[in-house]
Amino acid sequence: MLRFNMILLMIVVICALGVVTSQHRARKLFQALEAEQERARQLDVEYGQLQLEMSTWATHPRIEKIARDRLHMVTPDATGRVVPPKAAVAGKGAR
Repeated sequence: MLRFNMILLMIVVICALGVVTSQHRARKLFQALEAEQERARQLDVEYGQLQLEMSTWATHPRIEKIARDRLHMVTPDATGRVVPPKAAVAGKGAR
């Protein structure tokens, strides 16, 4: 009987150690999950900021200013424009 009790005690101790180990592992994994979720939230915020910045860089007035200042481009005056007749434009689109 003593031998049987010792075997049962040993099984109980091993099971208890298994439970403690699995709980510890689960807590560590949960901490890692929360850290990654926080990182994902930070990346979402950064992505939104970058999209806003990108739309700011691509605004029409900014592009026009760069074209005037850096590239020395100007808007052509009315005498420099050639507008094709409507019949030629309509015929070209029908092909």
